[in-house]
Amino acid sequence: MPPAIPLATYRLQLRKDFGFDDAAGIVPYLKALGITHLYASPFLKARPGSTHGYDVVDFGALNPEFGGDAAFARMRDALASADIGLILDFVPNHMAVGTPDNGWWLDVLEWGQKSPHAASFDISWELLPYRPSGGVLLPVLGQPYGDALTKGEIELKYDAETGSFSAWYFDHRFPINPQRYADIVKTAVHAANAGDETAGRALLAVAADYARLGSPSYAQAPALKARLAAVESGAAVIERGLSAYRPDSEAGIGLLHRLLERQHYRLADWHLAVSSINYRRFFDINELAGLRVEDARTFRAMHELVARLIAAGELQGLRLDHIDGLLDPAQYTRRLGQLIRNVRDSRDRRPFYIIVEKILADGEAMPALPNVAGTTGYEWLNVISRLLVDQAGRARLDALWREIEPNQSDFTRVAERSKIRVLDTLMASEFSVLVQLLGRVAAGHFTTRDYSTDRLREALRLYVLEFPVYRTYVTAQQTSERDRATIADAIERARRRWQGTDADIFDFLRSALTLDLIRDGQPYSRPRVRKFALKMQQFTGPVTAKSLEDTAFYRYHALIGLNEVGGEPTAPGLSIAQFHEKMAERARHASHGLTATATHDTKRGEDARLRILALSEIPELWAEHVAEWRRLNAGLVQQTGRGRIPSAAHEYMLYQALIGAWPHQGIDDDFVARIETYAIKAAREGKQQTNWFNPDEDYERGLRGFTRAILDQEMSGLFVRSLGLFAQRAALLGALSSLAQLVLKAAVPGVPDFFQGTELWDLSLVDPDNRRPVDFSLRQRELESIGETPDWPALARDWRDGRIKLALARKLLALRNDLPALFQSGRYEPIEVAGPDRDRVLAFARSSGAARVLVAVARHCSPLTDSGRHWPNNFRATLQFDCSGCSDVLGGCAPEGLQRLELSGLFATLPVAVLRCR
Repeated sequence: MPPAIPLATYRLQLRKDFGFDDAAGIVPYLKALGITHLYASPFLKARPGSTHGYDVVDFGALNPEFGGDAAFARMRDALASADIGLILDFVPNHMAVGTPDNGWWLDVLEWGQKSPHAASFDISWELLPYRPSGGVLLPVLGQPYGDALTKGEIELKYDAETGSFSAWYFDHRFPINPQRYADIVKTAVHAANAGDETAGRALLAVAADYARLGSPSYAQAPALKARLAAVESGAAVIERGLSAYRPDSEAGIGLLHRLLERQHYRLADWHLAVSSINYRRFFDINELAGLRVEDARTFRAMHELVARLIAAGELQGLRLDHIDGLLDPAQYTRRLGQLIRNVRDSRDRRPFYIIVEKILADGEAMPALPNVAGTTGYEWLNVISRLLVDQAGRARLDALWREIEPNQSDFTRVAERSKIRVLDTLMASEFSVLVQLLGRVAAGHFTTRDYSTDRLREALRLYVLEFPVYRTYVTAQQTSERDRATIADAIERARRRWQGTDADIFDFLRSALTLDLIRDGQPYSRPRVRKFALKMQQFTGPVTAKSLEDTAFYRYHALIGLNEVGGEPTAPGLSIAQFHEKMAERARHASHGLTATATHDTKRGEDARLRILALSEIPELWAEHVAEWRRLNAGLVQQTGRGRIPSAAHEYMLYQALIGAWPHQGIDDDFVARIETYAIKAAREGKQQTNWFNPDEDYERGLRGFTRAILDQEMSGLFVRSLGLFAQRAALLGALSSLAQLVLKAAVPGVPDFFQGTELWDLSLVDPDNRRPVDFSLRQRELESIGETPDWPALARDWRDGRIKLALARKLLALRNDLPALFQSGRYEPIEVAGPDRDRVLAFARSSGAARVLVAVARHCSPLTDSGRHWPNNFRATLQFDCSGCSDVLGGCAPEGLQRLELSGLFATLPVAVLRCR
């Protein structure tokens, strides 16, 4: 049986060509590596062809593309036989919509608010204009509605098997409300001249029966459809008659338009999503509609299959995607915990492992979410990066960035401009909904009714611009002091920017956001105030993520290795003492969350990132090379009336990305294509010269051409050779930091998480590059070739093949499996280092009972690497530690009984050391 709290997780991306049986096939490898839990990407039924699984269309079924129930059972059995647990990445925030495979969504389109699934989706029905009973805007058309209609791209079709009508736009299906079926049938029979035919008379009889009822109800509609489907030759008549709705004439266009206008939705040009969409989305993705998991019926329906898997002992953990997107995350995790307790064997009192995808700002405490063990670990990825970056070299890199792109040198301004761009475009419709909600609240009392919509919009806008974290966690029951402080601080900073006389509008806004507006007994609408405050919390997370991670991080390139999810590019490096303080605090309060160093969402591979951070160790050398490369490539830059292509910022970004991803074996066409894809994505994310909604073809063509040209070994041989030689230096420094990062991930408080394939060097770029297929056969062979007793000197000599990282991972995970209590709940004790190189070495001990482990890792090794040709082996540092009864986990000879350890000996082969003491 696997441990309740994992000792090591392995993130696996399932997909159509790597399903449940493939996962079962690598279980022996994961066991040999030391993994205790397979942490799988979403495997409930998703949209066909999904490459990630987050576009779920059916919570009640396993993904058939992964092999379905039978293949899942084989994977389950393989995991059980190896005592490896299974963690599911579960998606409670949204579902995929827009294609004909989500039954809940189609039912909502067909019946509007009368659908039993209407409460499941977060739709502001009343905000669709010109619909007396409300509706949902569907911005799916590739051109204006009128053009799509007149060109015949929107077609009315009949499904003879189900007896139902739908409008279709290519592969998008829009059900027609059955209350309109009688009119359609009459029109079709008349247009087909089939009134005297047997089938025509039968169809008209069905229509007449339901016309006498007034219109079929939700309960009556299945019988109506069944009767239509049962009419012999009825489908042929209807097919002929639907020509009346085709755009061959003005009458046909008018008929189809009037029919569509009487539905519970409005088809629209996709551009309208920016300003008018009235259902909550996952970020700005129209095809992912937000769910109201707070609705009890929806909660039960979403978790039926998951509950069965937990009850059967087939699932040992859940990773909750985008927890900040929920209306009330604490309510959700409380309900989830109760559901799990209800379905599990009452004799199993072990905790069920739940982690949440949650971005925490530096210094921000984890919110109180019941039954949650911790986060997916982005905060610890960034803590490790800040330990390994050389703060002394940051000033020179910052100065270089100011020289290259002075207009983007102040990250605070870059971040604010990015947030403004997101507010005005990607999230404009959601923001408008909030402004309208706030306006209705203000209108509810005579003291605030004069706050105009425009003034409320500007006040709310300033508040969002000043909001410092992803979200607060105010509930209908309480507002924590921490959330009060966060809101109050943002309100005061917004107030200072206000240019009006009515600054008391911010007092009103603060009271609404904290729900004090209804707790103080004032006569405001309680439902409206709660709806505004809680939906506002759902809004700030996506705005922050889109403006920082997907905009500002692609504009500010001082050191792109720090532009990471959950990170802050200008946050200072951490001293060893500061790192110790954070780890001691984590040991006390957050020791069961994940420690991630790469995920499917990180901006680059974990080893590529550390290569780039290594530039901070050699900033002058880097600056010299950048100057040389810009000179060599100047002739490839296009000068246009709108500026240079590529921009200076993009050129500099490319040089850093190349250093991170440069292959040890040299470049080929595949590498060039990967870099080209990355360059275009990065440029679009930055939303300056080009973007996803309105790509600038000229700029992108020039950027592609520049990227290909600088990597053409015939055209740009001098550049390719120069960058390749420099990349060797950065690769060595990055590898040294990577080994330190691996040891820290495995030894500090927390659960180490391994993203698929990163056991060897991970030089990938942002997705989709980091989701390429993994060669597990290679990794299995390499693990077997290393053996139980690695030849560390040989592995160090051949470090470029990555086997040294794989060998180190297995040794560290074996130690964790041998000493579970020590690593799951043991104490963290800083160990003092003395000597000239003391700031290059971090040492600490983990202990539990009589068991004790000493860990030491090197950082900032550039001065000790002989200009990049050799591993460092001349550390001038010592540490105090009683080595009585110690053994070297990595196979060397521990200095038995010594109190004073010379690190020149301990680091003779590797820049890391792990001693186990009894």
